[in-house]
Amino acid sequence: MPVDVLVGLQWGDEGKGKIVDVLAPTYDVVARFQGGPNAGHTLTFDGTKHVLHQVPSGIFHSHILNVVGNGVVLDPMVFRQELQKLTDRGIDWSRNLHISRKAQLILPSHRALDRISEEARGGSKIGSTLKGIGPTYQDKIGRTGLRVGDILLPDFQERYQEAVARHTAVAEFYSKSLEIKDVEADFFSAVDFLRTLQLTDTEYLLNDLLKQGKNVLAEGAQGSMLDIDFGTYPYVTSSSTIVAGACTGLGIAPRHINKVYGISKAYCTRVGSGPFPTELHDAVGEQIRQAGREFGSTTGRPRRCGWIDLPALRYSIMLNGVTEIHLMKADVLDDFDEIQVCTHYRLPTGEQTDHLPDHGDLQNLTPIYTSVPGWRTQLQSITDTQALPQQLKAYIRFLEQHLEVPISIVSVGPDRVSTLHLN
Repeated sequence: MPVDVLVGLQWGDEGKGKIVDVLAPTYDVVARFQGGPNAGHTLTFDGTKHVLHQVPSGIFHSHILNVVGNGVVLDPMVFRQELQKLTDRGIDWSRNLHISRKAQLILPSHRALDRISEEARGGSKIGSTLKGIGPTYQDKIGRTGLRVGDILLPDFQERYQEAVARHTAVAEFYSKSLEIKDVEADFFSAVDFLRTLQLTDTEYLLNDLLKQGKNVLAEGAQGSMLDIDFGTYPYVTSSSTIVAGACTGLGIAPRHINKVYGISKAYCTRVGSGPFPTELHDAVGEQIRQAGREFGSTTGRPRRCGWIDLPALRYSIMLNGVTEIHLMKADVLDDFDEIQVCTHYRLPTGEQTDHLPDHGDLQNLTPIYTSVPGWRTQLQSITDTQALPQQLKAYIRFLEQHLEVPISIVSVGPDRVSTLHLN
């Protein structure tokens, strides 16, 4: 059976967790392939909001096997807290959760280095969540990181101390100290907890399941515009957030990939620093922020808001080979008489383009908008696609025409049931 991949098409926070939750019942496995606790997937059902950071979003379905892949960076303390919250809500995750032995460990010193590095940037901050993600991926690429499987080795303590010694030297370069003594006891307690879980060679597990005819949903975090190679560098995350990252982050061959679900909001948001061509700095942007409750599920930071950006979406669709789009949070635009859609950019030379320039040029371009009618309808009350207002249907057709990919799902509210299948 194939692997279907779910990716964000914007700068993250598109609503991927909700879609995984909606699609999950049709899959045998949900596997997270990159990112760490800097990502927060929010799922709402039965009137309750659930926020996951490292645990795959299929965990609420007892028949689904959930896999934390080798491409993930894992914070044992955050992971234990997540699982405890699930236990408190009556979720038995003990049998259907596997963690890759090859996933990298986030150490307390990684989080300290993240803070030190961001402070040193002054006014040119990346906008890090300060969860230790970047320093952990740096150690991974530098071949000095610790992996989940290392906690089973008799010399793990020595390996840990060697890592801290390296990180101490980096901190001293900035004339800073790590200041991690107060959290180390909690870290080692969480490591002891991690040892009790199913630590697995998940690349073998997943490929064996594929041979058995099981179908897999690969769950991405962040968004394509934050990809380490193709995002708005250097204001990006530290991992491959596009479809290619599913292969390296899970140990599956490209030939297994079938459908690619691209998740996009009906507008656009971004957290942290970096270019954002359609950003709104006015009352309209604030209206979108408040209507969409656009505050980070991990950090609580207000998200930057703007109109939908089709050149950026087309770029992400191209990189990922998207086969269908799921349009999220359409209800946030309920109260607008007109909705603006960025279809092209005007470069400083006056030239018009529908290509996404390199990030340096992104700072100096002007979005070209097309205005489409709003629907002025409270969408959250709609449960039948036939009842969708004609203006929203026209908006969807407009996007499909420009993006050349079908929109198969439109979300009209935060709850699981507010997800309408169009095709």
